[in-house]
Amino acid sequence: MTASTPKIFDGHNDTLLKLVMHRGTKKERSFFERVDYDHIDLPRAKEGNLCGGFFALWVPSQRDLKADMGTAHDDPSNFSCVPQETALAYTSQLISQAVQIERAAKGEVILCRSTREIRETAAQDKFAILLHMEGAEAIDPDFAALDMLYEAGLRSIGPVWSRQNIFADGVPMRFNSSPDTGSGLTEKGRELVRRCNDMGVMLDMSHITEKGFWDVAALSTKPLVATHSNVHAICPHARNLTDKQLAAIAESKGVVGINFAVSFLREDGSWSADTPLDIIVRHAAYLVEKLGEDGVALGSDFDGCRVPKDLKDASGLPRLIDALRAAGFGEELIEKIAHKNWWSVLERTGI
Repeated sequence: MTASTPKIFDGHNDTLLKLVMHRGTKKERSFFERVDYDHIDLPRAKEGNLCGGFFALWVPSQRDLKADMGTAHDDPSNFSCVPQETALAYTSQLISQAVQIERAAKGEVILCRSTREIRETAAQDKFAILLHMEGAEAIDPDFAALDMLYEAGLRSIGPVWSRQNIFADGVPMRFNSSPDTGSGLTEKGRELVRRCNDMGVMLDMSHITEKGFWDVAALSTKPLVATHSNVHAICPHARNLTDKQLAAIAESKGVVGINFAVSFLREDGSWSADTPLDIIVRHAAYLVEKLGEDGVALGSDFDGCRVPKDLKDASGLPRLIDALRAAGFGEELIEKIAHKNWWSVLERTGI
């Protein structure tokens, strides 16, 4: 880490999933020990000046899902629906993993429930975990689980992952495709939006169809956010955002977190790790142009994707900061992208 690297707060990772998936395997690991695989552990986070982020609660369709989603995207069974009871049970395991990390850290890792707690944790050079649900399969039609999960610390929800549930349709992992791939919100989805607005839970548009996006935009009273998505005009992947969507996010004073998954960055949609950091910079510059300096952040998708080899993992984040700096991004803008914009939009959401 260089002295000039600002604190970085990340909009999305799948680290809890990786820790749970690796149990009982040769890759079983502790969050507190440095390893040379996966993307985030506490030692590498400190090396990269990563002070925390949104830790995803994501339930795989298949329990034996391969760790590298670069190959798993080709298997339709990895996108099958998940029953609510199954999803809630697995989500409980993931939350338990976060609680165990906090307990074992003896005050060095804090499971935060407010922006104030995140700011205080970062100011004390400790690590902040904010729980985020990626796909709301664990929430029942009566929303009892939503109340329970909120009390456990859940503060951000993506109504869908890239599959269908009772709330909405998700976009497929499809390159050279519009995000206009399916239906919008169901009635239960509309109720989920209203409840999240009332409770102070952020809504994440990263995996929802374009119809669903516009349904949320018409209904929500909070900023529109995509925690880990990129620019469709640069990389025409269904997971990325069109200019029209970016305009709506800007109007709502929302934020987009730049995803480091190479297939969501590259013009050719390739999964090649031989992808220069300049392409991340290009997406950042485009987003700043469309959203303004207060609308761009980082949403790495660490531990859930294949990233550029020059980044490698959380310890490589200073190299990305240096690439932004080399491209002419000023220090104030870099600090906003690194952490300030996430904290500001969380506050505007009521968290």
